[in-house]
Order: sequence, then structure tokens, then C-alpha cells
Amino acid sequence: MGRGPEWMRSGAGAPVELHTDRPHAARVYDFLLGGKTNYAADREAAQRTLLALPNSALIARQNRAFMHRAARYLAEEAGVRQFLDIGTGIPTSPNLHEVVQAVDPRSRIVYADNDPIVLTHSRALHTSHPDGRTAYLHGDLCRPEDILANPELSRTLDLGRPVALTLVAVLHWLPKECDPYRIVARLLDALPSGSFLALTHVTDDFERRALEEIAEDFQRTGSTVSARSKAEVAEFFTGLELVEPGIEVVQRWRPDAGDIEAGSLSPTDIPLYGGVARKI
Repeated sequence: MGRGPEWMRSGAGAPVELHTDRPHAARVYDFLLGGKTNYAADREAAQRTLLALPNSALIARQNRAFMHRAARYLAEEAGVRQFLDIGTGIPTSPNLHEVVQAVDPRSRIVYADNDPIVLTHSRALHTSHPDGRTAYLHGDLCRPEDILANPELSRTLDLGRPVALTLVAVLHWLPKECDPYRIVARLLDALPSGSFLALTHVTDDFERRALEEIAEDFQRTGSTVSARSKAEVAEFFTGLELVEPGIEVVQRWRPDAGDIEAGSLSPTDIPLYGGVARKI
């Protein structure tokens, strides 16, 4: 593993190159969370990330904890029953559908990612409650029109009813030629009033030099990491109604009372902003 490009077959049977010779965000994240679905290039990139930013594994855990809390808020308090999760990554239980279907088993979830490895594991592990439904589609966030036009999306979700769009730790990985603001706006345009946007995004407000080193390292391997300030992250929510407490570092966004780890962290320990907002 990790010595060069490997191949697998997509759901349609066509061979898809995995590019195991270079790191992929989903697989690096999987390693930081303690997973096993990663290759040598991913592990090497993760180790370099840990050297530049020693609390990277903590960041990954707190990012995932934010996802759990945001999903629970959306299902329990906002009453959302449909979710579109783009950049889902390697499945790690509890997954988003497990969180929201624990609130209402009838909830429907579509996962999307551009990594064929994620596709394989998602189809095996994203098993819905029998009263609801989960689906997985292979899609590139840089091409939101393709995601929206995918038949699997329309078979699973009713875009005439509110949908929660979740973009957790994915927008900062987009290539330079992809405009993340246009992409988010295009996806939200397809969703009705009462829908929600939940996202997290890396920032260099606190760890500028470390983030620069990480970005330079990934640039050498063909990937992009674009950190943004709080004001720049706020632009993704333009025209939306932010849920309290607004845009916050992830460990301070509605933390669980019993979360000892989050409670021990300062406002600058995790260079990651999170927020949830409603489309008016």
C-alpha cells in the first residue's frame, strides 16, 4: 500500500484510480481519528501535520464532536429530517445518519465524497434505519451542479422540503480554481427556505505559521489547504440567519455539559471555526 497508484472498481464497474501515492484529505483525517483506512502517503502527511501542529488529532476529534452536536441540534431543535453531507470522509461511528436517525428514524441522508475508497466504505457502513434512508453518491464539490443533478439525490431527498447542508472540514481543501463561496451559494440556491447550512473551516487566526507549513506541505503533494479568517468564514453565511452562538471555534459551539475535553480548551487551542445558519 502507498507505493503508487492503485485501482478499484466504481459502482458502475469502471476502474477508478485511487492515487494512493499522494495524500487525500479524507484518509489523513481518518488516520488522525485513529482509523485504519489510509495509505503510507496519508500517514506520512498526517505525521508532518502533527509536527507542525501537535494537537492535530485533537482538532480532528473536536471537529467530529461539532458535527455530532450540530446534527443533533438540527434534528432535535430545528426539526430537520433531510440531510446532504458533502465531503463525508471515511465512515466513523457514530456517523451523521446514526445521530439524526436516533432522533427520528425516518430521517433521510445523502452522503457525497470524491474519494473512491470513501464510496466503498460508505456503501458498506452507512446502513440506514429501516424507517429512513441513506444514500451515497460519488461527487466532486467543485461541480455542485453534478451533485444536485445526481438521480440518487432526488430519489432520496425532497428538495421542496427543508434540507440541512453539512460541509464539515471540507471547504478549506478545495483547489484554488474552485470558488468556495460560489459553490456554497449554488448549493443553497437549490434548497428551500427553512433549510440550514452547517460547516467547519480551518483558520489561521491563531496558528498562522503552523498552518502555512501544513499548506506548503500539502501543496508539494498536489493538495491545497486554504485557511480563512473569521470574517472570511462569515461570508459563507451571508443572507442566512445564524443560530446562537454564531460563528465560534468548534469546541465552544454549544458544547455538551459533560465534554471534559472541550471544557479544558482555550478559545485558541483549536484553529477551526464552526457555525450553523438557517435559510430565510
